[in-house]
Amino acid sequence: MCDCHDHDPKKLSRREALRGGLMASAAGAAAVAGAGAVQAQAKENPYADPAQPALPPSDMKLDLSRAALVVTDPQIDFLHPEGVTWGVIGASVEEHGTVENIETLFKAAKAHDITTAVSPHYYYPTDHGWKFEGALEKLMHKIGMFDRKGPLIIDGFENSGADWMPQYKKYIEDGKTIVTSPHKVYGNDTNDLSLQLRKNGVDQVILAGMSANLCTESHLRELLEDGFEVAVVKDATAAAMLPEGDGYLAALTNFRYMANAVWTTEEAVAQLKKAAG
Repeated sequence: MCDCHDHDPKKLSRREALRGGLMASAAGAAAVAGAGAVQAQAKENPYADPAQPALPPSDMKLDLSRAALVVTDPQIDFLHPEGVTWGVIGASVEEHGTVENIETLFKAAKAHDITTAVSPHYYYPTDHGWKFEGALEKLMHKIGMFDRKGPLIIDGFENSGADWMPQYKKYIEDGKTIVTSPHKVYGNDTNDLSLQLRKNGVDQVILAGMSANLCTESHLRELLEDGFEVAVVKDATAAAMLPEGDGYLAALTNFRYMANAVWTTEEAVAQLKKAAG
């Protein structure tokens, strides 16, 4: 004779709930252990690649006929010791070798004759009349970052904070590099970058430049939304470190979550060579 209590739906529900609770506890313990590993790694090197990544690896392969290098804000105010942001961004730029790595990418792009584009950040006098701004916009306007006298005026531009880094000029001013209209906040949704890339038959982008969690990340997001395949070069960018947080670390996390690939400069150059055959 069967024990009717064993088939009591209420009793089975309790068993299932207990089993489910145990499984949830195990999953919770695993999550805690994983979080502990992340915290331990962060103490050693907060920028290191995860020892045991949870996200699938990249399978992005370059096709030089449809690839471009895009560099955001390769300008003095971000990358030069005399730039207005150097006090908060200089340590990050130097740690990652950002200035040199951007130049390496320019060299490699020109050597392989791929489309190269620069998306600059400029503010004109009329932009200082905006009625509302975010925190960083307020700061940039206050310190005169990327200021120019007007969209049709280049007086005082040479060697100003809005000018290119001197070592990049031979690449940017070669008559072949696309210099887009300026973006006004962070992303390229306010300029003609996507149009210029599409008109050149580009749908793969190697993305670098400044600064990691602002313009570079915003360009990544917009390019992805526009249907481009994007590899971010993580050591060819940098970001401010403030009491509010480390901008580079914030961006690196999002690069890993969203980009089609996250490469070092060395890896990006190797991918270009491999694609060239």
